[in-house]
Amino acid sequence: QVQLVESGGGLVQAGGSLGLSCAASGSILRVNSMAYYRQAPGQQRELVAQITRRVEENYLDSVKGRFTISWDNVLNIVNLQMNGLKPEDTGVYYCSADVLETDRESYRTYWGRGTQVTVSS
Repeated sequence: QVQLVESGGGLVQAGGSLGLSCAASGSILRVNSMAYYRQAPGQQRELVAQITRRVEENYLDSVKGRFTISWDNVLNIVNLQMNGLKPEDTGVYYCSADVLETDRESYRTYWGRGTQVTVSS
């Protein structure tokens, strides 16, 4: 089994900054990519930022230039630095990881429990 433990988040005023962190642990042989998704009330979950083992980064258009994802692929910790936050960034942020476990032959996606980010105007 694999566990994703998230930290960070909270309440911030518009224009402020927050950082999120997520650590993956368990029966991990390899992690292919890690990412953050978010879900606002009444809306579908959307990909915010993703980083791969090849250090390829992908961002939601609306966060480009404001958010930065980074990954320690030895410790399997992913960080999301969020600057210039806007009220529309409010939502529950979920960490995910595509993991190859020691007793499996294919990758499986794991999810964290989510952490609330609230940006006040």
